[in-house]
Amino acid sequence: MQKGALPSKNQFGFFEIRLESIGGLGANVAGKIIAEAGVVGMGFNGSNFASYGSEKKGTPVSSYIRYCDANKPIRINSPVTEPHILGVFHENLAARLPITAGVKSNSTVVINTDKSPQEAREYLRLSGGSVITVDAIKIAYEEKVRMNVVMIGAITKAMEFMDKEAMREAIKETFGKKYKNQLEANLRGFEAGYERVAIDQFDEDGRFPFIPFNETKSEWGYENAPIGGIILEAGSNVVKNNQSSRQGKIPLFHEGRCIHCGMCETTCPDYCFKFEPKEDSKTGKTLMFNIGLDYQYCKGCLRCVDVCPVEALTEELEADHEIEKMTAKL
Repeated sequence: MQKGALPSKNQFGFFEIRLESIGGLGANVAGKIIAEAGVVGMGFNGSNFASYGSEKKGTPVSSYIRYCDANKPIRINSPVTEPHILGVFHENLAARLPITAGVKSNSTVVINTDKSPQEAREYLRLSGGSVITVDAIKIAYEEKVRMNVVMIGAITKAMEFMDKEAMREAIKETFGKKYKNQLEANLRGFEAGYERVAIDQFDEDGRFPFIPFNETKSEWGYENAPIGGIILEAGSNVVKNNQSSRQGKIPLFHEGRCIHCGMCETTCPDYCFKFEPKEDSKTGKTLMFNIGLDYQYCKGCLRCVDVCPVEALTEELEADHEIEKMTAKL
């Protein structure tokens, strides 16, 4: 494919990219870098903006990038509904949000996961298209960088028209001044993300339906909201799931080291730990013993690791452990 020429455009003349992430993983900055590489480095006209709620770690974030020919103005500022490339920074988002909405058979999905493209296609329930997988969390951990530069590398791989050097220059421009001492590591992370990908193509075989993009609308508005702001549904944390708030690391519980002091439970903001009454073999008294944590409620803040006096909780990569099996034992 010719460098500097957009491979395809939608009915409005744009090549569009959507990034789906959570706060703290750097998707907003990644969108700015990708847009800058296309505009400054490749000569396209382009735009970028992000959509998010409260500015805190763990909340959903979407970033949108548009490219078009240099002589074409951009007069729209709406979300990207049918992306040519979809970048998924956190695979657990698929469990609670329709992040693949609008992805067609000519789209490419770039996802941060340790799964194969075939497994990722099954997990995301894609009707078809190209799937590129990269274990961005692991690479970022190895290179000691933020994972957004790793994802930029993988997304650049999907953008066959993009000059890799243009993307490198955009990274240098963003990180070279403020974080000069981390620039070389960021560039290594970018290169690793570009090279360490797995790619596969899937035809529309009818196994999964195409999911159209629908704007999220609240069932309550100024015309039908209950008088006085009455809350009609009782609050409950039973169905809460914090897995998509984790950023690749978990507190791993080592039961043999635990002295059952309760410090972890005291500091945990989401009450993840479970204690059961058991007879103490030394005193014969019935005491409360820590049997571990339920990872459905754990958002990976690692406060428990910091306060544990005997290292019964250690910081580990989530991908190295079977979380579902550990939780099922509780």
